[in-house]
Amino acid sequence: MGYLQQVLFVGLFAVSVFLFVRKIRQIRRNIRLGRPEKIRDHRRLRWKMVWLLALGQKKMFRKWIPAVLHLLVYAGFIIINIEILEIVLDGLTGSHRLFAPALGTLYPVLIGCFEVLAVGVIIGCVVFLIRRNILKVKRFWNREMTSWPRSDANYILLMEIALMGLFLTMNTADRALQLQGVAGYREAGVFWISGLWAPQWMHTTPGTLIALERGCWWLHITGILFFLNYLPYSKHLHIILAFPNAYYGRLQPKGVMENMPAIQREVALMFSPADAGPETGLPEHFGAKDVTDLSWKNLMDAYTCTECGRCTQACPASRTGKLLSPRKIMMDTRDRLEEVGKNVAGSQVKQDKTLLHDYITVEELRACTTCNACVEECPVSINPLDIILQLRRYLIMDEANAPAEWNAMFANMENNGAPWKFAREDREQWMRS
Repeated sequence: MGYLQQVLFVGLFAVSVFLFVRKIRQIRRNIRLGRPEKIRDHRRLRWKMVWLLALGQKKMFRKWIPAVLHLLVYAGFIIINIEILEIVLDGLTGSHRLFAPALGTLYPVLIGCFEVLAVGVIIGCVVFLIRRNILKVKRFWNREMTSWPRSDANYILLMEIALMGLFLTMNTADRALQLQGVAGYREAGVFWISGLWAPQWMHTTPGTLIALERGCWWLHITGILFFLNYLPYSKHLHIILAFPNAYYGRLQPKGVMENMPAIQREVALMFSPADAGPETGLPEHFGAKDVTDLSWKNLMDAYTCTECGRCTQACPASRTGKLLSPRKIMMDTRDRLEEVGKNVAGSQVKQDKTLLHDYITVEELRACTTCNACVEECPVSINPLDIILQLRRYLIMDEANAPAEWNAMFANMENNGAPWKFAREDREQWMRS
């Protein structure tokens, strides 16, 4: 590799890493806009969740066909990109296949394994494209899956196919150059897939093969760096955030709701004033109206959402035609957080919106049955229900926005200590009847 190419590579690599780090820092800043939430317990169990859910993709295997394909694409893409280390070092030092002499006969075996995985990734991506665009699996075409969410998934799949194709073509041209004994292309052994194609290119001129090999090399590394910077703007950010999100997932039973101490004391005063405890003072407001009222874990959930739609597919409200979609709840939270983040950064964005009402409607929130089906189905430990409950608390307790039937029940709870309209002194008689 010439000196000019080496300088160009260093510049491209430095700019790409700088842009990626800057965007990740913006996302980290946005997540930290949420309320504090201490999650430091059961570290051993949390690491187990990382291995099972994020790395092992345990929940994905409730549906075997997409799970196997997803694991093939995910593992294949990650393992193949170990080779990026060699490509980066080759680019920085001006060498070619730097690891080949050190690894000896093991080197072609590793590259051969990478090539087999690359073919598997291409097959998996093609199947996913067919499922999305020809078979049109229903959960990929819900009302919240507008043009960008659908296109985003297709872009990533096409990008992975292109990157794997460039990798295989680069190796084929490289192997053909090795067979021709061209200077600078050291013997690295027979690669399992490209080694089958390389002999057919033996009559191609060295200049053409070098141009093809170098072109694929540049396009491959440029594509990888572009992919790196595309991730933070895509739903595929879960490739990174699935690991911390699994670690910080809530471990208590899914039916457990977070109590509000001030309200808990008011309820205790109705039933057992002696156990109510000292007055703690009421918070400024109850629940959440905007993303800054949610916890940082809620906001990390929003960025981690894979938009796979398993939560919405399992939701009984969504299945019966209600407006609620847990996936949309997460997508709206992320979109609103991005907008708030731009305001914090000083960008000229309208600030007269809130998550509640402007992004998520009252009708959506009231359709939720709190059954936890969405939480159970999520493959990366996201909890849409927690956000729904906090928004509903604000509706009821701050805005007094509730149906008449609910208000009657609330009044009975306050006056009679029960949802039914019976005086306290008549309760025992009502129980007997």
